[in-house]
Amino acid sequence: ECFKKVVSLAPNHAEALNNLGAALTANEEPKVAVDFLVRAINLRPNWAVAHSNIGNALLELEVLDKAEMAFEEAIKLDGNLLGALQGLARIELDKKEPEAALALAKKANLIKPNDADNLRFLGMAYRSLGDTNRARSFYEESLSIDANFEPTLVDLGELHVELGDIGAAKSCFEKAVHNNPNSLRPRLGIAKATKTTSTEDENILWLQAFQTNNPHLLGTKATALQFALGKSYNDTKQYDLAFAQYAKGCATIRSKFEYSVELNQHRTAAIKNLFSAKTIKKYSGIKNNDTTPIFVLGMPRSGTTLTEQIIASHPEVYGAGELNFLLDMVNFRGEHPENSYPQSLAGFSKADYQILGNEYLTKLKNLSPKSKYITDKMPANHHLIGLIHLILPKAKIVHVNRSPIDTCLSGFFQSFKSGQHHSYDLFESGRYYRDYHDLMAYWRDTLPTGSFYDVQYEDLVADIDNQARQLIAYCGLEWDNRCLDFHKTKRSVKTASVTQVRQPIYNTSVERWRVYEKHLGPLFEGLGDLAPER
Repeated sequence: ECFKKVVSLAPNHAEALNNLGAALTANEEPKVAVDFLVRAINLRPNWAVAHSNIGNALLELEVLDKAEMAFEEAIKLDGNLLGALQGLARIELDKKEPEAALALAKKANLIKPNDADNLRFLGMAYRSLGDTNRARSFYEESLSIDANFEPTLVDLGELHVELGDIGAAKSCFEKAVHNNPNSLRPRLGIAKATKTTSTEDENILWLQAFQTNNPHLLGTKATALQFALGKSYNDTKQYDLAFAQYAKGCATIRSKFEYSVELNQHRTAAIKNLFSAKTIKKYSGIKNNDTTPIFVLGMPRSGTTLTEQIIASHPEVYGAGELNFLLDMVNFRGEHPENSYPQSLAGFSKADYQILGNEYLTKLKNLSPKSKYITDKMPANHHLIGLIHLILPKAKIVHVNRSPIDTCLSGFFQSFKSGQHHSYDLFESGRYYRDYHDLMAYWRDTLPTGSFYDVQYEDLVADIDNQARQLIAYCGLEWDNRCLDFHKTKRSVKTASVTQVRQPIYNTSVERWRVYEKHLGPLFEGLGDLAPER
């Protein structure tokens, strides 16, 4: 109010305009803040602080490209401006560029060492790089400076969830809530770390009231709240309310990107065309006897995390989780079909395929040089089974399959950290599943018998003992009882199933779709003849 008064008295006072803009952003009014900050910059174009502040406002509005430009301009004007360095680090993390984020965080820490926020950014960067030990160390160092610093408390809580220490996670979240009962982020953390909720759950009641009182909540915060409430309503069997929350969250996320059913169908056809029976025969016989990789793949939300956790609980296996190595090496996510997978491999020789396999093995083994086996649980690698068969002929490939409708519905009920664009629309999800199903049938028909091992999720949860033993035997391992105690295995799990794999086996997700049947018309249409009887 003080800043507003100053601006009303001196509308061309750049410092007052900047201060008001920064205050409005802190008060979660970034849209209004931008107007005042633009006025401040017009008056003082070379003012680094104002550029950094408008970057923060744009970051809250999730206009990342313009926020990045603002932070870069601020750093160009003042290379030691902490706020701009931190803001740009956040954007690099969002862009999945952890190395760039780490460099920015290190620079900020050199400028101002022993700062709780700078140490937190170092933790964030190392966590994104998969170095959970260093991440935890920097988070703890940050809290040693300020034990109540909420951003670090919540970050450390989320890391504890990832590592399977739910008790420690809740302690972090609850401490943050105790310090600031009206803060949204730690309450969302509690909701995520809670296995099931009840209608009397104080945290969920608070989240419900918060949503009612903040109907214009922006972007990521709004969707995170919708997915948290969707889960709580599902837990309490209020299925219509649950579906409404999930549908709103999915619609918001879906509006932010382009996705084409037709392009995915074209890619599936192109993969089959490139990896024809003739091609497989022509390039087979690459001399690579390395048995280190165990690929676990399939549809997202099909049970791949559970399957990997069982395998990774064996003492001879290092569970590496979802690796982008192979997808990146073939430019799977390229923006232009003409140079992304599978077109990126057009013209490859046998020697090129050999090099690709060796490069992958080098990256994989660097993760855990002493491990006999290493799992790569990237679901999207199902597109690459023909390639894996050629370049890593001794690798084990485990394909996890689950009921089409349960798989798609589970994806629709999940806000993924990145990718999975098909999952936010029921019809598109159904069509994507059809393409996946078609491609898996093609691999089965084209590759030699036994090229991969099929796990049926419903069979796995119904008969974990026998199914796990057969799975471990396929991987070439001697049986170890720790594989049945998979929920006790301490390792980082970053996927959407992070809390599920910390529990003993359960089958409540089998035929989950039936309580939502009346909402699933578009999914049935998308699945076509793969849909179950209604």
